[in-house]
Amino acid sequence: MTGVTAQIPRRLRCAIYTRKSSEEGLDMEFNSLDAQRESCEAYIASQRSEGFAAIRERYDDGGFSGGTLERPALKRLLADIEDGLIDVVVVYKIDRLSRSLMDFSKLVEVFDRNDVTFVSITQSFNTTTSMGRLTLNILLSFAQFEREVIGERIRDKFAASRKKGMWMGGFVPLGYRVENRKLVIEETEAATVRMIFERFVALGSATMLAKALAAEGVLNKRGKLIDKGFLYKLINNRVYIGEAVHKGTSYPGEHEAIIDRDLWNAVHAILQISPRLRAAGTRNQTPAMLKGLIFIDTGTAMTPTATKKGSRLYRYYTSMDLIRNRATDVAGPQRLAAGMVEDAVIGEIRRMIATPEVRAQVLAALKSDMPGIDDKAVIASLGEFDKLWASLFPAEQARIVQLLVARVTVGVGGIAIDLRNEGIGSLARQMMAPQMKKDAA
Repeated sequence: MTGVTAQIPRRLRCAIYTRKSSEEGLDMEFNSLDAQRESCEAYIASQRSEGFAAIRERYDDGGFSGGTLERPALKRLLADIEDGLIDVVVVYKIDRLSRSLMDFSKLVEVFDRNDVTFVSITQSFNTTTSMGRLTLNILLSFAQFEREVIGERIRDKFAASRKKGMWMGGFVPLGYRVENRKLVIEETEAATVRMIFERFVALGSATMLAKALAAEGVLNKRGKLIDKGFLYKLINNRVYIGEAVHKGTSYPGEHEAIIDRDLWNAVHAILQISPRLRAAGTRNQTPAMLKGLIFIDTGTAMTPTATKKGSRLYRYYTSMDLIRNRATDVAGPQRLAAGMVEDAVIGEIRRMIATPEVRAQVLAALKSDMPGIDDKAVIASLGEFDKLWASLFPAEQARIVQLLVARVTVGVGGIAIDLRNEGIGSLARQMMAPQMKKDAA
C-alpha cells in the first residue's frame, strides 16, 4: 500500500499594522485600532492552511497622519523587516499604511528587498504579482487624490475664516490670550507692547531699544529676553492694530486692537527710513561722554573727533598733539575708538558701584543728609544701576559719566579711570528720589 505524504506549508510570519489619524477615542476600551487588528487576525486565521500565523508584536500608530513615514510603530515594523523577522505585512486598508504614492513606493522597495508580501484584507491583491502592483498603484493614486482634495478644502476654509478676521490658531502674540478660540487682550502684556511701540518712536533705533529692554529684563511670551529680531516682528505685526493677515493681505479682525493707528503710523514712518541712515542718525546724536575727561599719561588732552565713510560715522578720541601736528615721543596710542574706551569706563563704573566699600561710603554720605533713610532701599537702588543706565538717552548717559568720572588716563599699560565717590552719592540721591516721594505721599 502506497502512502501519501501531505506537504506542510511554510510558516509565514504575519505582522499586523494599524493606524488612526486622530487621537480622539484612543483611551477607550475598544477603538478603531482594535477593530482593525481583529479584522486582520480573522483574515490571518482564515489563511492558516497557507501557513499564515500572526506574530505577537503589535505595530499600532494612534494619532499619526498617513501623509508621512515618521511614525514610531511603522519605523519598528520596517526595522523588523530589515532584520528578517517578518514575511507578510497585513493591513485593514491600504491607506492605513500610507496615503502618499511616493512614500508607498519606498515601502514597496523595502518589502521587495526583503521578500515580504503586502496584503490589504479589504482590497484583495498581492504585491508579488504584476496585476497586484497595478491595482495597488491605482488605489494609492485615488488615496493621494482624496488627501489632496481634503487639503484644498482645509486651506480654502482657513483662508475664508482669516478673511472674516477670525483667529485660526498658532502662537499667541504678546499682549493677547485665547478664549473661546478668540484673541482677548492680556492687559499686563498689552502694557508692555504699548511701551515698546512708544519707546521705539522716542529712540528711533531697534538696536538701542533691544539693549535697553534686555537690560531691564523685559521678557517675551516664552519667558525669554526680547532681542532685536523679536522686536522687529512685534512692531510689524498688524494684529496689534486689530487686523488679521492672510498671505500678505490684511482684513479687519474680530479682536480688539492694542495699538492705535497714529502710533502704528509713527513707528512705520521711522521704519521707512533706511536702517543705515537711522543708525548714522543715532551715532550723530550720541554725545562724546568723555569730553574734557580723557588725557594721555603725559598730560595732553584727547578730544572727540569723527570720520565719515559713506553713510557710516566713526567716532574717536584723538590726542591734541596729533591734531596740531606737534612732535611727541609718546609711545602710547594717539587715537582711540570712542566706543571701546567709553565701554571700558562704563564697565569700571558698574564694577565700582557693586563693591561693598563704595556702597558703604555712599550709605554713610546719604545718612548724613537724609537721616532715617532705609539701608536696604539704598542698596537696592544702587543695584538698579544697570536698568537705569539702559533706559537713559545718550545725553543723559553722558551727564552721569561727567558726574561720576574725574579723569581717564591713557598710556602704554592701558586705561586708568579715576572716579568721584561723591558723584555716586549724588547719583544715589537721584535714584532714591522716586522712592522718597512715594514714602512721603
